Amino acid sequence: MSYARLTGVTHYEPDAAHDSLVLFTGADSVTRLLALDGTVVREWPYAGVPPRLIDPALNGGRLGDLGVQLSESGDGRGGIYANGTVGQLDWSGERVWEWGSQAPSGAARQNHDWQLLPNGNRLLLVTVPRVVAQLDLPATVGDQGLYEVDPDGEIVWQWLAGDHLDEFGFSEEGRRALRETAARDPEDPWGYLEMNSATPLGPNRWHDADPDGVFHPDNILVSFRKANVIALIDKVSGAVLWRLGPYFDDAPGAQHQRINAHTVPRPVDQISGQHNPHLIPEGLPGAGNILVFDNQGGAGYPPAPLGIYAGSRVLEIDPITREIVWQYTAEDSERPSWTFFSSFVSNAQRLPNGNTLITEGMQGRIFQVTPEGAVVWEYHSPYVGYGVGGEPEVREPRVPGVDRLTLTPLVYRAYSVPFAWVPA
Repeated sequence: MSYARLTGVTHYEPDAAHDSLVLFTGADSVTRLLALDGTVVREWPYAGVPPRLIDPALNGGRLGDLGVQLSESGDGRGGIYANGTVGQLDWSGERVWEWGSQAPSGAARQNHDWQLLPNGNRLLLVTVPRVVAQLDLPATVGDQGLYEVDPDGEIVWQWLAGDHLDEFGFSEEGRRALRETAARDPEDPWGYLEMNSATPLGPNRWHDADPDGVFHPDNILVSFRKANVIALIDKVSGAVLWRLGPYFDDAPGAQHQRINAHTVPRPVDQISGQHNPHLIPEGLPGAGNILVFDNQGGAGYPPAPLGIYAGSRVLEIDPITREIVWQYTAEDSERPSWTFFSSFVSNAQRLPNGNTLITEGMQGRIFQVTPEGAVVWEYHSPYVGYGVGGEPEVREPRVPGVDRLTLTPLVYRAYSVPFAWVPA
């Protein structure tokens, strides 16, 4: 069976694009490192959710180490339950660290995000099947949370989302919708909140200006796709210190139908189904602001109102003023809104020259835009499959929202990787 479309590098302006390598897992469950001319520099027969090439500064100076999923859980449930073990490979593909069998359930169940921390531990976004008291349901559901795991595999800190539902700002109607959704499908393989990212803030100007404020470098920015919530977790107490969403005081309808929808700065308006909010690191243009891929896909308790002209956007948000200070939509490239749209997955990354690398994941499209919105590099993944999972004769469907095997070029996240992080 074929999947006919334009693939590979379709546009490249070397003088305007930031030169780097690009890492991603294709829908064929193979992770590849790509040069901007489309050359595959290296590949590994493992999927990553997401894959990450590790910063040598956090890795004892070692170059080319990679974090990926190493085995499946074997329980057949898929989704946020799929990972059996996760770990780290060296440049030659040898395993140098693996974790999962030591987990309370005997499987890592890592999904959506992970980080190697400066102290040598790993922060893992995990699934914990349990009864969540704040849902007021007797059923076991796929709760999600965080484990901090030391190099020996011991869990030294944990946080579970279901213990903090009262801190997410749901209205009574929202709590009712949340409870009804969880009760209707407690075995949902993507979870009742679908927590999809977790990133420590790292050094930042807000903490420099106010060391006693909420933006301590160890605090963790998390995202709940189905709830339209971005939240900042206190690493010490576990409390939610800062929150964006789930509701906004803007007019109903998608952002492309609003007056002054492209004027910045302006207050943040309705995000929906967002992915990978993170603080732009120090040393990069926009450092200290939150960069987030706002999918504008159906989400929310109750569902957020969206317009008919579906289109995603990338937002840069000042966390103090809660204003959008920069954004990218298809209109910024003089294209109709619906030509840039991924209702799920996807991410954005600020680059050293001020450009932004964007993963339009549902389409398998990875591209780089200037601050003005000009596309200066574009790549369409030629690697199709049945989602992150493998061959149809031995796999269940892995693409959200489908109930039978379907071919897709889906890319969950792509990352720009400095040349200095890998062997010459």
